[in-house]
Amino acid sequence: MRNLFLILILFTSATLSQNFSIEGKVTDFNGIPLPGVNVYIEGGERGAATDERGSYEIKNIHAGVYDLIFSIVGYKSKILNITVDANLKLDIQLETAPVQSDQVVITAGKYEQKLSELPVSAELIPAEKLSEKNLVNLKEALRYIPGVNMVEDQISIRGSSGYSRGAGTRVLVAIDGIPFYTGDTGEIIWEAVPVNQIQRIEVIKGSASSLYGSTAIGGVINIITREIPDEPVTYIRTLFGIWAKPSYQEWDWSGEYRNYYGLTLSHSHRFDNLGIAFSLTRLNDMNYKQSGFFNRYIGFLKGDYKFSGTSSLTLFANSMNHHAGNFLYWKNSRNALIPPDADQGQTTRANRLMAGLLYRDLISDNLFINIRSSYYRTNWKDETTSRNSSTTKLYRTELQANLSISENIISVTGIEGTYSDVSSNIFGNPDSKGIGIYTQADIKFDFPLSTTFGLRYDYSKLDSIKSFSDFSPKLGLNYHLSGNLILRSSAGAGFRAPSLAEAFTSTTASGITVKPNPNLKPEKSLSAEFGINYQPNEYINLDAAVFNNEYYDFIEPSIDSRDGLVFFNNVTRARIQGAEINTKINFLSDRLHLSLNYTYLWSRDIENNIALKYRPRHIFYSSISYSFYNFEAGADFRFWSKVEEIDDDLANFIPDAEKRVDVYVLDLRGGYNFNSFGLQLRVFVNADNILNYNYIELVGNISPIRNYSLSLELVF
Repeated sequence: MRNLFLILILFTSATLSQNFSIEGKVTDFNGIPLPGVNVYIEGGERGAATDERGSYEIKNIHAGVYDLIFSIVGYKSKILNITVDANLKLDIQLETAPVQSDQVVITAGKYEQKLSELPVSAELIPAEKLSEKNLVNLKEALRYIPGVNMVEDQISIRGSSGYSRGAGTRVLVAIDGIPFYTGDTGEIIWEAVPVNQIQRIEVIKGSASSLYGSTAIGGVINIITREIPDEPVTYIRTLFGIWAKPSYQEWDWSGEYRNYYGLTLSHSHRFDNLGIAFSLTRLNDMNYKQSGFFNRYIGFLKGDYKFSGTSSLTLFANSMNHHAGNFLYWKNSRNALIPPDADQGQTTRANRLMAGLLYRDLISDNLFINIRSSYYRTNWKDETTSRNSSTTKLYRTELQANLSISENIISVTGIEGTYSDVSSNIFGNPDSKGIGIYTQADIKFDFPLSTTFGLRYDYSKLDSIKSFSDFSPKLGLNYHLSGNLILRSSAGAGFRAPSLAEAFTSTTASGITVKPNPNLKPEKSLSAEFGINYQPNEYINLDAAVFNNEYYDFIEPSIDSRDGLVFFNNVTRARIQGAEINTKINFLSDRLHLSLNYTYLWSRDIENNIALKYRPRHIFYSSISYSFYNFEAGADFRFWSKVEEIDDDLANFIPDAEKRVDVYVLDLRGGYNFNSFGLQLRVFVNADNILNYNYIELVGNISPIRNYSLSLELVF
């Protein structure tokens, strides 16, 4: 009897100490695999994402009882209460629910949270939306997000930015939480983002300086890359498109149909605890503008090593080689697709490399450590009369600790440092350094109220400019008034340090001379938002928000009246007020989906009592899609009102710069999935700007005219 008792003890101990795994496949109700589904254990950092075949695996799980969550945008989340005492195989079917509000995001608090529990407005874009629109540049996808508008390459969330000619950004863009702006100009190189490696995009609206620091004064866009699957996956995507003829004979400078094409090859494989994924993309565009062409190669490499079920190391590298024409603005409105004679034949070249290292470790059930380190090297030169060039090395390191103080209290604390070194003939040879320390606590009460308290301290030093420091506090509230009605509010302060380009640029390009301003001061802001989300049933979701943002020492390009030269200066005391209304509806048993989004912006230069530059007052986006088994079709419509103010001083250099209009853009799309034929093949057809409407985002630049594209995606 004693021996039997000892055997039982030994068996129980062995069982409790043994690690198990959960694996399976996730499909929709038609049996089509769902890639990019988040599968994770609630309350922990253990999880995975399904691969292109819908397969997932979570390893090294201790015996116990867990809630296993399956979540992806556009489908109802599923929670399974499971007992782990052996290896499990769980195949799951998810039901479509495009108005789902409890999707999981990590950007708002730097850890996994439900969308319905956030005190701020947020949006999610799944990878499928990028594929079905035949997008090869991430910035095109962002043009469809409520509250977001683009002026050429410059992104603005709720009017936070106008256009500063590539210098500085007020929206922080990150890849897997690592900031992705350059060390010299502080701009975002959208072309370098590997679109085929994106799992989802998370957008946080409003100031996020309390967690992310300087460049998040207007919001955050976090690009989440794909997890490396457990089974080998090879992916091929090919794209071919053609530009329509211009609307007017005078604009048809080439006399031919211009085309563009792209090819992506990627492969991923896992060898026990080591996973490797890589991709190479070639893009070529003859373009509808003379000197608007580009040739581009984008490389991506990702590897991860799982030391255990609770700790892992991930390395990724992203590179881009770019050669393009140099089209700054038109010759005149009758020659709208041709640059000035002096700019003919000018080109630019760029080589960019970013490498990131991420270490994650679940020290205990209550403590999670995240270390992010990166190196971003940029080298570019203008093959123009100015012969501008710059080589920049940007280093970053961040240490983050998430502590579950109790079941209802989670704190996030971190410290990060940056150093940038520039060698150029346009900015000189300046350097910059900075350090930030932040902490945030999320508290849930026994009644349906959760609060967020955050504070960050930043110190920055830009070469010869006097150092400066600032505090960025934040307060957020989320209250579930009922099961289908949620109130949220937030308030906080933010700041943005000038980029090296804004402080030290000295150059002449296309007749415009820019001089340095080493007396620049950082921008500061106070922001507040109140929002409401109402979901009366699973078919309708209504979301509304009002916001007020106060900006001090706004940095914008202007002309010095003493010498007529352009420089960046703290010229504006600004106020941006507005409202957003977003509606999502699905009909016909989730086959027909409709979204309607309206943003009103009242943006003012308080001192001069005029509108801020390049901000439309009215923005309206709508989208409708229909799916029937393997077939899908849709349409997207965008409208924004004519901007009230532009760079009047700079417009003196650009003929017909005053020509601008309200904007109406209609895009059509369709696709077919051959999965039911035993082929992992998808085909998409797009017709963008089908009305061939001529409009501008930036003075002297006609935005993309009508074009058609066909893409094929094959997985095996």
